[in-house]
Amino acid sequence: MKFYDLTKEERKQRTIEIQDSIRDEITSKDLNDMTLLFDHKDTYFRRAAYLAVGRIYREKPTILDDILQCLNQLFQNKSERIRQTVINSCGEIAMNDFECVQAFFDKGMVDHHHSVRNAVVGSLKKAGEKNPDEILPYCKVSIVSSNVEIRRLACHGLELRGREHPEDIIDILKLLQYEENKRVKDMLIHVLGQISYKKGCLFYVSKQVETWDNKEIYPLYKEETIEVHGRYERFSEFTQAEVISYFETSKG
Repeated sequence: MKFYDLTKEERKQRTIEIQDSIRDEITSKDLNDMTLLFDHKDTYFRRAAYLAVGRIYREKPTILDDILQCLNQLFQNKSERIRQTVINSCGEIAMNDFECVQAFFDKGMVDHHHSVRNAVVGSLKKAGEKNPDEILPYCKVSIVSSNVEIRRLACHGLELRGREHPEDIIDILKLLQYEENKRVKDMLIHVLGQISYKKGCLFYVSKQVETWDNKEIYPLYKEETIEVHGRYERFSEFTQAEVISYFETSKG
């Protein structure tokens, strides 16, 4: 049965049961239920599990070492779903304390399965929004890695923080202005577009990118930003037509 096959009340009760079971197993180190939940085929059961880990940590931070021991044991599993859920659990913890789970992120970035690497991106996004003081320096170091995939993941991980606070990430993104790898360069342009449609962001980001030494980036940025404002027009400060007009009248 899938999580959303349950009624609202049944989902509420199942969530409580999942949290109680995980709390017990963190203490006992008997990870039978956690293994089954972390490996569940239904993403919403896995989500309930990693959210439970986060709640348990916030309720009782003193058991962090026990939580990390369990997550480390689960992370050795061959199932990519389990490793993915471990990373998502670490993302919940990283919103308050990134240093204690950084090693999981390091390993997740180079995991052979894309779903685990994608979990790193999602976790960087949500943790970066809440805990930028730790996440942004990590992304700044990772974004100049010799590993192409690490650069791409670090760039993408900045996106959520940048949507509300582009000034926090623009100088980190600037480190990629001469990126030669197409996937990483495409991600840079994607993120620049994503941090330009919220209130107060377009003028700031466009003026910053316009001053970059690599003048090839700005036209790509303009094209992406116009497209983003069309796609997200309901949520954007400006209409797509207004953005087109702005770029036509700006010197860039």
